[in-house]
Amino acid sequence: MFADLPSCRLSQGESDTTECLYYNVNYEVEKTNQSGVERCEGEKDKRSHCYASWRNSSGSIELVKKGCWLDDFNCYDRQECVATEESPQVFFCCCEGNFCNERFTHLPDATGPRESAYSTAGVLNVMVYCLLPVTMLSVTLLTAIWMYRHRKPPYGHVDITEDPGPPASPLLGLKPLQLLEVKARGRFGCVWKAQMMNEYVAVKVFPIQNKLSWQTERDVFITPGMRHENILRYIAAEKRGSHLEAELWLITEFHERGSLSDFLKGNIVSWSELCHIAESMACGLAYLHEDIPRQKGEGPKPAIAHRDFKSKNIMLRTDLTAVIGDFGLAVCFEPGKPPGETHGQVGTRRYMAPEVLEGAINFQRDAFLRIDMYAVGLVLWELVSRCKAVDGPVDEYLLPFEEEVGQHPSLEDLQEVVVHKKLRPTFKDLWLKHSGLAQICETVEECWDHDAEARLSAGCVEERISQVRRLTATITPPTSDHHTPVPMVTNVDLPPKESSI
Repeated sequence: MFADLPSCRLSQGESDTTECLYYNVNYEVEKTNQSGVERCEGEKDKRSHCYASWRNSSGSIELVKKGCWLDDFNCYDRQECVATEESPQVFFCCCEGNFCNERFTHLPDATGPRESAYSTAGVLNVMVYCLLPVTMLSVTLLTAIWMYRHRKPPYGHVDITEDPGPPASPLLGLKPLQLLEVKARGRFGCVWKAQMMNEYVAVKVFPIQNKLSWQTERDVFITPGMRHENILRYIAAEKRGSHLEAELWLITEFHERGSLSDFLKGNIVSWSELCHIAESMACGLAYLHEDIPRQKGEGPKPAIAHRDFKSKNIMLRTDLTAVIGDFGLAVCFEPGKPPGETHGQVGTRRYMAPEVLEGAINFQRDAFLRIDMYAVGLVLWELVSRCKAVDGPVDEYLLPFEEEVGQHPSLEDLQEVVVHKKLRPTFKDLWLKHSGLAQICETVEECWDHDAEARLSAGCVEERISQVRRLTATITPPTSDHHTPVPMVTNVDLPPKESSI
């Protein structure tokens, strides 16, 4: 959907077309917006027009499409959208001037009567006049309801006053918000790339049935102390529409590179890039897991378990800094308070820790944090599998356990592989010949340990990667004639496990 914007027109003397009304009856199949405003982008020496197409079935008008039309001499200097063909299957008209396709008509010849696309003929006219009193009453009632419901800003502006949640950000004000394209789809709904003034933002759209997930994620985002370089920046949350047609929106910063998973599908990473992504990812998770005392006027930040940690929920900035998002399943642990009602077997199956797959977790803070750390091991494995630091081919991107159980494993498949056979994704011999990658692989093994209490903490993972990265940046081969750093590390003592999270 596009934001509703006022239908401003150019003066009669101007023919430049920069904006047209947009509509697509097949929006669901073609995966476009249904209606709104389209900005016309043409070449400098060519003209832009607006168009409309519709069907007329026994006097009933069915709008098909509206939008921008490229340079066409048949549209030159037409200020009104008029179809001239006698009786086509689909009527078409074009015109010049902003929003000139708001109204469209059919006029097959200059002497014939003008057929308006908004009017009907014959019996239908009689019916309209008969129903006029009822229609007027209905319009009056609808107008009263509309005025009551629209005491808030119009649809195209960010507003959350309908929901008893947090107040809107004063910086957000009434900035127009326009949805542009769908970037991802998931069980919650979909994520749109949108434009708010001169800034691109991400809009996560939840159907009303997923209100609990939307509320959970919104509440985590507004938790005191949740601003961090490696945690997705929250902008606002709002409710759109009403009743069964209502949608719940979550607005955050947008990252053009997308998720780590999508990035690894199309790219291989260097050793330094691997370290940067992994270290920033661990830094964000360590901050999420940490209890932060009251600071800078904010309340204390509780420890938060993500519970759906995976490469799909890690965004990448332009410089490949990792940013953690998607907190729809997260749990906050207020000091001295129980975590509240929560289900143990949640998350994405292939990233579930053995104790989650078994349904035998301990509902304590540390147990939930260790579940996240198991998933960290799998994400690090994904990074290593796409690293070009060693001499040899880099395999195609695979999800964890894709070789063992395929792309759509059942819970039973993973229980057999992970719990009963205690298998993990394999390390290639080439990786272990690179001393830096070998250290990362050792860290991976300690993250996905079958014994939850033996797993590393996020802070320890961050520290280990930082240490290996520093050493590989300074060590060069003793016989080298040049000074290019070579990623080789020998006899490195890793920081202690810090298994008690």
